[in-house]
Amino acid sequence: MRKRLYEIIEASKEGDKLSVVYDMIMILTIIVSILPLAFKESHSYFYISDTIAAVIFIADYILRWCTADYKLNDSSAYAFIRYPFTIWAIIDLISIIPSLPFATGLQLFKLLRIMRVFKAFRYSKSMMIVSGVIQKSRNALLAVCSLAIGYIMISALVIYNVEGDSFSSFFEAFYWATVSLTTVGYGDIYPVTPAGRAITMISSLFGIAIVALPSGVITAGYMDALREERDKEKKKERDQIDPRVLNRFNSGRMYRRKKYKDT
Repeated sequence: MRKRLYEIIEASKEGDKLSVVYDMIMILTIIVSILPLAFKESHSYFYISDTIAAVIFIADYILRWCTADYKLNDSSAYAFIRYPFTIWAIIDLISIIPSLPFATGLQLFKLLRIMRVFKAFRYSKSMMIVSGVIQKSRNALLAVCSLAIGYIMISALVIYNVEGDSFSSFFEAFYWATVSLTTVGYGDIYPVTPAGRAITMISSLFGIAIVALPSGVITAGYMDALREERDKEKKKERDQIDPRVLNRFNSGRMYRRKKYKDT
């Protein structure tokens, strides 16, 4: 019973109509729940829809917690203790908080509704693949992020001391270094001395290389994940073939090869 429940609430598989319906209901609920963020006015409809969405999210959270052993591939009771601390469980919990009575009307908790968008990712096969890729490549991505943060700090310190008149605080220099690293260049803060402009050019050139690194890591991981998915589908198709048919096919192929060699 619980295993079937787990299959329904997880991302739908081909042929599982009940799971597809569940996914569609959840995605629709997520869309309706974040719709109030597009309006400044408050309507009674938003309060009703948010209450209904909160009930659905709470029910979904409880169902997922009850099937945590299947999700974590752990049949022990420790799986139910560990599940609330997983990334998806935390996202689910944050999605519920804005609808609780103590959070109503508070701007900070209102912004947490945006986290409900991430709930929709688990119902998309492509997004789940990307999530798995990021998880597998976390060491490489953390190394790239550390490199980027270190480079931003160094650039900010250098430009802050070279262009003292252009930056009123170190935060402005840090903001400039971040914008330069990503090659966005808003133009609201910029160096005016030749030395400062030379540093900006160097920062932008190195920024292109640093920004491209995580893209390459994720792209390579995504291609590997797609290849694994194709291999799984082919293996599944082979497993579904009647062994007798497969044996006759292999026997016929061997016979044709032998006949070809004899001729």
